[in-house]
Order: sequence, then structure tokens, then C-alpha cells
Amino acid sequence: MAFVRKTLLALAALAGASTLAPTVATAADAPVIAGARSCLWFRPPVGADPYVNVAYPDANARYWTAVFSTPPGATLTLKANFPHARYLSFISYDAAGRPLEALADYRISPDAGATNPFTTGARRDDAKRGYAIQILDAAPAAGQTEGQTLAGDRQNVIHTPGLGAGHQQVLVMRVYVPDRGRDILGGVGLPQAELTLADGRKLTGQAACDALNTTQAPVLTAAALSIPLNDFAKLSHQPDRPALWPATNPLSWFVQYDRKFLLGIYTGERPAGARKSEGGFFPNPDNNYIRTIINRGYGRVLVLRGKMPTTARTLGGESVMTQGQLRYWSICSNQGFANTRATACLFDEEVPLDKDGWYTIAISREADRPRNAVAACGVAWLKLADDGDGAFDENAGVIQIRNMLADPTFGQSIQAVTEIGTEKAVMGDYLPTGTYMMTNSFESVLACPLG
Repeated sequence: MAFVRKTLLALAALAGASTLAPTVATAADAPVIAGARSCLWFRPPVGADPYVNVAYPDANARYWTAVFSTPPGATLTLKANFPHARYLSFISYDAAGRPLEALADYRISPDAGATNPFTTGARRDDAKRGYAIQILDAAPAAGQTEGQTLAGDRQNVIHTPGLGAGHQQVLVMRVYVPDRGRDILGGVGLPQAELTLADGRKLTGQAACDALNTTQAPVLTAAALSIPLNDFAKLSHQPDRPALWPATNPLSWFVQYDRKFLLGIYTGERPAGARKSEGGFFPNPDNNYIRTIINRGYGRVLVLRGKMPTTARTLGGESVMTQGQLRYWSICSNQGFANTRATACLFDEEVPLDKDGWYTIAISREADRPRNAVAACGVAWLKLADDGDGAFDENAGVIQIRNMLADPTFGQSIQAVTEIGTEKAVMGDYLPTGTYMMTNSFESVLACPLG
């Protein structure tokens, strides 16, 4: 693969290359970009505003990136505590932003005498929650199962093979939905590096970071974080297509496969043999995604109606870990492929449900929000960006649904879709239907119960 040296649009350019400190002194001595970081996790976290908002982050998660090179013959170990949160993972990537291996929280064996709070039935409030994982500069085994909970699988190792001439390694840590009252790291701080050199010396803290060269600029292909603007311009102006293309009414939903399939949303191509979770921008293999392109030209409010899968419940600091049909579900309003910004997201515990487990979500700009699009009326509201796709169409947007770690027995998850074109047949009521409306029509049609 030909590698292109490119500083990350926000992760490196804004955080700085090797000569820039993680924070910049101000009157309040606050970082330029919000979020905890360290000499290993050198760049500010990715997430919805005010964090680095790129590569379609979930607004209820934070993503920390470590870029490093393990010295020859050395052994790298991360030591940490499990966060008080819904989900934790470590995922290695190649230079195109494609996932190489994912290590989800429940697969990690805790330290002796400690508890892994992410295993079903475990105490989530146990004070002893330490763990250690080894980072191997080697390729992972092929053909790993993705997006489903794997019974009995334990692995305190993640393969993070070196890329290019500098043998650069890229590792992303995700923390989803910290318990209410906890910080973005779930109250436990960032994992620390322990580097054992070939001669047996152990390095920690800044000495380990120096040996790992953690401030090096990432080596990425041009489209790892987004579609280059000139390429997106060509995609967005397809000849002989309807005026609002690729948005359709009724909605067209697309499971995320490889990059060629992703671009096919615009071009109309449907390549066969596509592999899931490779087409996005640093996707999480523990998630499977389905998305649709929408356009306000069909109506100022898009109303989605669907059935919510059962999920774990953690936001309130529940004492025991449960497992539903999914670990986590979310829906996000995003901008276009050239921007890859998340405008807003809702996760499962934020969405009101009726007695049968169905949701109604109104999606609009803030100025178009119906007055009855509130939880008290049984409606969730999801914000659209005022500038549309952030590039060429102020009325366009991307709506994306995540299904995380599906129970293998849940046959209506996104993970269960194995053939292009069978999305609705497989997912049934769990794939929402959409209706475009005007704001006053929504206010008229949707009845809201009296106090």
C-alpha cells in the first residue's frame, strides 16, 4: 500500500505535531480543545462538539487515539481500570482508517482479585476493577467475528501491526456513555503505558512515551477521515439523477460495507462481496451501521417510527451489568462524507418508548422543531445541521443507526443482514419507517396527552 504522510485534520493539526504540547497556556490554563489527554494519548479526544468532531463520532462516546512505534524487541503493556460506563474497547487501524482488530471490554480478564464490570451479571460498582493488556506489533488472525457478543472469549492482547517505513501503530480507545455524574473517562483516568525494552529495562510515564515516539504525526491515506472535497463534489453532482439525489422518499437504507459500497450510495453501484464495517471512517467493528441520506426538500421534519431493541441499562449507575438484544443502540444526525461531523445523537436510554417498545423521533433543524417534539409527548427530537451536508447542499443530511454487540440469537439486528437488499426483510420493525412532514402538520397530527 502506498502511504501518504498527512497530519490528521483535527487530531494532529489542532493538537499539534511533536513540538506542540498537549495543552496551551491560557488565562484559565485550559486546553485549546476539550478533553483529557496524556503523553500516550497525546491528541484530544474525538467526539461531538466541543471535542474533535470528525469521522462520524457518536455524541455519547469519546475516542482517544495513540500513535506510536514500539522499539524492536520491546514489550508494551497498558495498565488501567475499567470505567464506569456502558462500553470500552481498544481497536487497531491501518493507514486507510480500516479496523484491524477490536478488543471489547467483556473479553478482557481483570487483574487478580478484581472484577470486569462489563460481563453479564457482574457488579458494576466493584472498587477493584484493574486490568492489563499487551499491545503486539503483529497482524491479527483473519476471519474474526465482528459485532456480536462472543461467549467465553477472553483475550488480554490486541494486535497493532506497524505501518509504513516508521512502523507506526495506531490504537483507538472508546468509552461510551459514562455513568451519570462521572467524567468522560468513566471516573478512572487514561490507561498508562509500561514499556519493557529488549534489555529488560522498564519505562513508564514520559520516558515510555519518548521511547514510543507518541507525538509523531499519523500516516494516513487521503480519505481515511473523510472524502476529499473535490471527490465529494463529483459524487454530489451525479448526471441524470433526481434533484434531491441520493435522498429518496420513501427512505433508502444502506448497511455499511466497504468504501466502494459507501460511495455507491451516490453512484448507484452495489458491489457484491463487500465486507462490513470497512467503508466508514475509523469504524468500530463491534458496531454495525445502517444509514440513509435525507433532504429537507421533501419536508422540514422527518418522522421516524420503529421498534427499539432491548439494551443494557447503565446511565443511572446500575449495580449489575445486564445484556439485552444489543449492548447499545444509537441514532445520529450527521453531515456529508466530506465533513464527517456529528450534529447530534440519541442513545437508547434517551429515547421515550410507548408501551409496546416503539419510538417516534422527529428530525429537523432547531428552527423547524415542532413544539410537541418533546419527551412529555412521547417524542424524541434529533437536530439537523443548519448548513446541511457542510459542503454543497444546505438541505441534505445523513442519518445513521448503530447496533453494538448484538446477541447472536437476536435475528433482527443490523448484524443479521448478510445480503444487500434484504435490510427490511431481516430487520422488520427494528428498521424504522420515515415520513416527511411540515412542522405545523406534525403539530396537528401528533396528539400529546394532557398533563
